[in-house]
Amino acid sequence: MDAIRRHPVLVTIAAVAAAIVTAFAATGVAVWRAAHTDDASRVERVDVILVLGAAQYNGDPSPVFEGRLRHAELLYEEGRADTILVLGGGAPGDSSTEAESGRDWLLAEGLPSESVVASPVGTTTLESLRAAAAWMGNRGFHSAFLVSDPWHNLRIKRMASDLGIEAYASATWQSAARTEGTRLGGYVRETLAYLYYRFSGH
Repeated sequence: MDAIRRHPVLVTIAAVAAAIVTAFAATGVAVWRAAHTDDASRVERVDVILVLGAAQYNGDPSPVFEGRLRHAELLYEEGRADTILVLGGGAPGDSSTEAESGRDWLLAEGLPSESVVASPVGTTTLESLRAAAAWMGNRGFHSAFLVSDPWHNLRIKRMASDLGIEAYASATWQSAARTEGTRLGGYVRETLAYLYYRFSGH
């Protein structure tokens, strides 16, 4: 210990390591808290419900994506917003996009076509949210519920807020996390993703 105290390089390394551990731990706690907070419990109504895209297979939403769509449908049926905007582009060779497959699923559930819009833009969350912010701005919309998996809440709220959206997270647990291991992995990944976004802006 005395050797470390006398060596400025070792002191610096120790200080940096401590700062990194502290930042990771504090962010992890924030991710966990955000995941367990449903803003729809305190916010009655917004301008639009934004559904973050997930995997789809030839136009059929994956179970995770379907869970998000079902939650958005519930919010719509509760009268929380008049419009659902489904986000997400497609990969090369895909016959559909995340947004289009999500919209088709909601229409098949009986939602009116004028209330469900697809925004098939973006291969990352940030790109999709940028497109959503532009779409909202063109229509004078300001506030939105963000529907995704719970551990995404902190990062997507930060991204949306940075883009000028009055953002509230209302996630679904129905298909996002089947085991404790799945949840832990989600928290760790999102902690790293949030820190990366804060430092890089991407």
